[in-house]
Amino acid sequence: MPQPLAYRMRPQNLDEVVGQQHLVGPDQIIRRMVKAHRLSSMILYGPPGTGKTSIASAIAGATKYAFRTLNAATDTKKDLQIVAEEARMSGTVILLLDEIHRLDKTKQDFLLPHLESGRIVLVGATTENPYMSILPAIRSRTQIFQVFPLTPEDIDAAVTRALADHERGLGDYPVDLAKDARDFLIHATNGDLRSALNALELAVLSTPAVAGRIQITAAVMHQSLQQRAIAGDADGDAHYDLISAFQKSIRGSDVDAALHYLARLITIGDLPSILRRLLVIAYEDIGLANPQTASRTLTAIQSAERLGLPEGRIPLANAVIDLCLAPKSNTAMQAIDAAMADVQGGHSGAIPDDLRDAHYKGAKALGHGVEYKYPHDYPGDWVRQDYLPDTLRGKQYYQAKTTGKYEQALAQRLAQIRKMQQGQA
Repeated sequence: MPQPLAYRMRPQNLDEVVGQQHLVGPDQIIRRMVKAHRLSSMILYGPPGTGKTSIASAIAGATKYAFRTLNAATDTKKDLQIVAEEARMSGTVILLLDEIHRLDKTKQDFLLPHLESGRIVLVGATTENPYMSILPAIRSRTQIFQVFPLTPEDIDAAVTRALADHERGLGDYPVDLAKDARDFLIHATNGDLRSALNALELAVLSTPAVAGRIQITAAVMHQSLQQRAIAGDADGDAHYDLISAFQKSIRGSDVDAALHYLARLITIGDLPSILRRLLVIAYEDIGLANPQTASRTLTAIQSAERLGLPEGRIPLANAVIDLCLAPKSNTAMQAIDAAMADVQGGHSGAIPDDLRDAHYKGAKALGHGVEYKYPHDYPGDWVRQDYLPDTLRGKQYYQAKTTGKYEQALAQRLAQIRKMQQGQA
């Protein structure tokens, strides 16, 4: 079976790498490493189809070292031993280890001495953030480089090259790629060159020639690229970035950006993350500035759960717009975090005797609850007394804002109570 176009067009040297010029461009780090013949192991992380394997292939082509590819999840320790034996017998081997974030400790322990000797130059590829997902022993022995989604201009250049290349590409096919078809291809793949090239090949090979030409229209390209590439699948580093952008857009009251990120989450079908995040936002970012927003958000969440997708997008959009445009306050979260920081830092102190449980025989003899003043027995249902442990006397965790009418009222009541606690009129 012939190899896919994306595989055939894999770069044979650094000049053929599409994009990632911050790594392989003139005077950039990977090009300098290759030029100086001072290769070191590295981890490349970023979205699928952005050039991780291409860079490894180009390094191997430029240095004339043997190039081997393994997958950390599916290949075994025995496969690593074969590569290590090849390196021992014939010299340096460049090993592209895909999904390196799934490398287990047994394989890692085998690999480490070969990395230190320089016999194996590891190029680890991952879509996960290596600082969160890769074992420290591997991380400390590698350079970490981030790769980014390719621009439409990058994809366009690669498509042009593939159509013109007679040896590895589609140059032997009389292809007419319509402008709107090309525009769709270079934008709809969201920076994933592998998806773009494979969709192009499918379109060319599945379209019969008319009058000696293969006419690739926008309709044909839509059919060949049924599933658009969406950065941020339902797991992995890109997903956390998407969730983060979603919440930060709502927090920043940018309704258009928030709806955009909601649409991306809906497109990948991640309803559970949407529902959980909206409820978190209602309490974390809107909070006491407008407590009713949380109730409305919960109603929208329950409606979306019952409806499912795609109909559930409607109550979700209602909730997102409501949360975006609501006044914001994070005072409740800040207050509990400050209190927890004291507790976790050992600043707790003994509970005052008058607040201790007095519902048992002998409590009075211990002085528990004896001097407690029942607030409802006093005018305004309030009486001045100390509730915090002595070591925290006067501590104030909650600092009210006045971004909404509800918290304005809380702020006024709080100021009144604190004045009374200090013995002021």
